Amino acid sequence: MANTKFFKYQGAGNDFVIIDNRVSVLNADDEALIRQLCDRKFGIGADGLMLLEQEDGVDFTMRYFNADGREGTMCGNGGRCLVAFAHHLGLVSGTCRFRAVDGLHDAHILRPDWVELKMNRVQEVWHAGDHYFLDTGSPHYVTFVKDLKAVDVASEGKRIRWSDEFQPSGTNVNFVQQTPEGLNVATYERGVEAETLSCGTGVTAAALCMAMEEDKMGKREVAILTKGGKLEVKFTRTAEGFEDIWLCGPAKLVFEGFINIKNF
Repeated sequence: MANTKFFKYQGAGNDFVIIDNRVSVLNADDEALIRQLCDRKFGIGADGLMLLEQEDGVDFTMRYFNADGREGTMCGNGGRCLVAFAHHLGLVSGTCRFRAVDGLHDAHILRPDWVELKMNRVQEVWHAGDHYFLDTGSPHYVTFVKDLKAVDVASEGKRIRWSDEFQPSGTNVNFVQQTPEGLNVATYERGVEAETLSCGTGVTAAALCMAMEEDKMGKREVAILTKGGKLEVKFTRTAEGFEDIWLCGPAKLVFEGFINIKNF
């Protein structure tokens, strides 16, 4: 246990420490350790940490922890990166199925650095005033703005994230600008407590809310631009809600190494 191998992955700038935990090399209850591993000055540095674990009936399971050390809800870009990692280990090939905190997910690996992840159905979207609220595996506040560059994502996102309306758990906050090419999205993530370069469940929420704004049914493919890169969201809107939702984008290995957890 003294030297634990880790991998660093990023999906559109959303970055993660990943550990193959099938031999139980990391204590998932050690919040302080996970927080330090994610620290950008005193650790490896990441928006979150994931453990790949084993379970009968699926290719693998995903346990996700926010940068604050606490186990989190579903992370879309993290899920795509974990699929790429499983492919790197030789556990899966072109398709796979894994279990996350919000249930089963299918995924397609179209090329080594591009992963398409099926998200769960969304049947409820609340619209109140100038914003939407929905759960795409994690809770998301979505508001449309005219000029994304003019928004102070950190301060305004923090204010909404901690507002009384969303307590005690809080919410992720997304600011979205529609463009002729698709959507530009900026996200303040709870658990990271900062703006991240992209958020998979957040851009998924933004795409679904765009269909609500336009009041359109049927199949859609939405191009997304974040500060970390380009993503795509594909879905079908029906009278019952949203189904066949796919989050698509890059998932790349950044580096790998060993860390002495015992003396960390």
